[in-house]
Amino acid sequence: MTIDWLHFTPWLSLGGGLLLGCSAAAFILINGRILGISGILGGLLKPRNGDIAWRVAFLFGMTASPFVTFLLLPPNLMQDPRIDVGYGTLAVAGLLVGFGTRYGSGCTSGHGVCGLSRLSPRSLVSTVTFMGVGFCMVYFMRHVF
Repeated sequence: MTIDWLHFTPWLSLGGGLLLGCSAAAFILINGRILGISGILGGLLKPRNGDIAWRVAFLFGMTASPFVTFLLLPPNLMQDPRIDVGYGTLAVAGLLVGFGTRYGSGCTSGHGVCGLSRLSPRSLVSTVTFMGVGFCMVYFMRHVF
């Protein structure tokens, strides 16, 4: 395994991690809710009174943030995304992720960020499982197929 040192961005990654951690902490302290994207999105499928506006605002902010980042960061720090698979593979992968989040009662942000910080055993098992399966799939797709 080699590291692409030209595109290695430890400071941007650290900044993103700090923003995510602070956001998750603020969200639970202010709202008393877990910052799990699948739960926030899933709550729009069966909405309750007074529960729609903050979910839509959150999802809008999450969707708009790459565009704001593009406007704020200098062009030399921005990278063009590179996806080495076709749309069919992306669609299947998205469906599998959606199925996994429903089956596992949460997603990477809910279990990996919020659940682990609360020392939840269920989140530890979920995070180890989805990270392990992810590592195996990357190895399989790059070295076996």
